[in-house]
Amino acid sequence: MKFRHEWKHEISYSDMIAIRQRLLAVATPDSHAINGTYKIRSLYFDNFQDQALRDKIDGISRRKKFRIRYYNDNLDFIHLEKKSKIGGLGNKQSASLSRQEAQGVVNGQIEWMKAREEPLIQELYFKMTTCGLRPKTIVDYIREPFIFKPGNVRVTLDYDIRTGLHSIDFLNPHCPTIPAGDCGIVMEVKWDEFLPSVIRDTVQLTGRRVFAFSKYAVCRLYG
Repeated sequence: MKFRHEWKHEISYSDMIAIRQRLLAVATPDSHAINGTYKIRSLYFDNFQDQALRDKIDGISRRKKFRIRYYNDNLDFIHLEKKSKIGGLGNKQSASLSRQEAQGVVNGQIEWMKAREEPLIQELYFKMTTCGLRPKTIVDYIREPFIFKPGNVRVTLDYDIRTGLHSIDFLNPHCPTIPAGDCGIVMEVKWDEFLPSVIRDTVQLTGRRVFAFSKYAVCRLYG
């Protein structure tokens, strides 16, 4: 399992404007973006004790969470993902789902999972049947992604973070969401073995500190 380094900073709107201009000079916008951005919708899972939420709030170094995700309201490409964290390192595993399979998970109809061989789907099936893992809330936001090939660096600017409160109507693009409190803009920086100095200088902000931000936790706290 390969882990990548991760930084997160909460930044202001003026910070974002400045960093965006710097990134455009040294990095490449993600080719999958539409006019520089894409919309992300995720459905996060937790158990009856809200273990994933509690681990994040309590600052547990080793933690993981499951989510289903699609981009730009495109229901033809839906992914189950598991995000694992160890301190400042992160790993993401993924498996494709059909629209019918994703709706089955939302509805609690998961027997189809037993026929899928992917370890990630088998793990989710196990946790849903033995640990009470269930869909909890929808998280929406807009992302501006930038790529820098040396170091396999990815810098993203995430904003307009919204929560579905207690709704899990994940496949309905018109499902109402509301702003997640006063949550601002989040800059994420991810890289492999080294972070090139040109990117380090580009994303440097005076007075900003790295922090463990979780969109899922923010959306649960406000809903």
